[in-house]
Amino acid sequence: MSLGRGDGIDVVINARLTGGDRLDPFGADLVDIHLRGGVISDIAPAGALSRRGAVLDAGGGWVVPGLWDHHVHTVQWALAAQRTPVGEAASAAEAAALMAGAGVLADGRRIGTGFRDALWPDAMEREILDAATGDVPTYLINADVHSVWLNSAALRREGFALTASGVLREEPAFEISRRLNAADPVVSDALVDTSLRAAAARGIVGVVDFDMAWNAEAWARRVDAGFTATRVSFGVYPDHLDRAIADGLETGNALDPAGLVRMGPLKVITDGSLGTRTAACSHAYPGDPHNHGVLTVPPDELVALLTRATGAGFACAVHAIGDRANTNALDAFALAGAHGTIEHAQLVAHADIARFARLGVAASVQPEHAVDDRDMTDAIWATQTAMPYPLRSLAEAGANLLFGSDAPVSPLDPWAAMAAAVHRTRDGRAPWQPRQGVDAATALAASTAGGSHTGSALAPGTLADLAIIDRDPLAADEPSLRATAVAATMIAGRLTHL
Repeated sequence: MSLGRGDGIDVVINARLTGGDRLDPFGADLVDIHLRGGVISDIAPAGALSRRGAVLDAGGGWVVPGLWDHHVHTVQWALAAQRTPVGEAASAAEAAALMAGAGVLADGRRIGTGFRDALWPDAMEREILDAATGDVPTYLINADVHSVWLNSAALRREGFALTASGVLREEPAFEISRRLNAADPVVSDALVDTSLRAAAARGIVGVVDFDMAWNAEAWARRVDAGFTATRVSFGVYPDHLDRAIADGLETGNALDPAGLVRMGPLKVITDGSLGTRTAACSHAYPGDPHNHGVLTVPPDELVALLTRATGAGFACAVHAIGDRANTNALDAFALAGAHGTIEHAQLVAHADIARFARLGVAASVQPEHAVDDRDMTDAIWATQTAMPYPLRSLAEAGANLLFGSDAPVSPLDPWAAMAAAVHRTRDGRAPWQPRQGVDAATALAASTAGGSHTGSALAPGTLADLAIIDRDPLAADEPSLRATAVAATMIAGRLTHL
């Protein structure tokens, strides 16, 4: 029987199992995994039970729970395919020169993405960008999305004053991103579908979408057009919370009969970022004694937001990168009686590590950021006394870890995230702060829907969101884990990749 994307599977045969919390008796032996009604109905030795219906041969591959990316800016990530990558630029002058040769999009803009200026030897200046790009409106988006560098033509087009640097940070930068992301839905929806199909090919069965827009309308439109690539939980920002409440939405509500797309949490951004030097920290940034970052939401206002959202049936996802922001976020969860996640948790005070578990607040973290940012962290946060990227400390304290990419900040690749979390390195460099690496079983579980607390072993009754891969992730070294190949992915037994 020939199988393809969209087909339902009744039995996965000749499979191997893995997972740090296994209770099954099969060891390394081949098994058949029988499915019914979207869940695993039985697991038996290969060939022991009748193989009825649609059969998918795993060919000795390992079957793991389908993976989730718990933090994606979906439209911005998808649109990156049309934008000019400038992540390799080693200076402002080099980034400007790259944009001089960038293609002009249909809307008349040039857009670059992914630069990291924190360690550049020169400063971003509008005149440098003007000299390279002329009268074509040109925008360079920082890899962390918290700052945007614009030339004069772009500033005039967007109605912003001409400044010496041409750099916008935090909310003005987000406003530029919102405008750039407001592309023709015919174009952006097609790119979203293509991008999430590619994610399915990496074993992804679900994403948490934090696009800075009214996402309910966009996802309803995509579902109506036949979107089926992944599960989606989409967030709502404070400026749209009243609308969501008025529409009767609550976290977990389904937009479609199959429950593929659901309302997610309230997302609140409470501080800046490391790369833009705006994450709210206890100690000042080097060479700038008055800069401790920014708290973009006052503590009392954060408590009020979380209290309102919780009372209306919403989980909460609070962006907190610096240690001051993490302390404020944990305080707000406690005072509001809220539940949900802290997004990023990149710099956490020692005293706050245990509070995640005590308050039941999950740490939604992006392990590749630790590898991407290691040099910036060592330079920019050298005087901070809190703990940077404390994955193992959080796990050992009992916090539930949820892994993601923050795409387009890092590529949407769960195997890269796991490799970074376990081995704390990439490209042959020595591991960075290896004492904060987690074991592979924790990393795999943190990449599933329920996070590290739910484990990753399969058993009868488990939802048949599955991926078939070519190696045991619990036994793979760093390069091998990154190179994991996915033979098939399915949601409730329906193939999304083969």
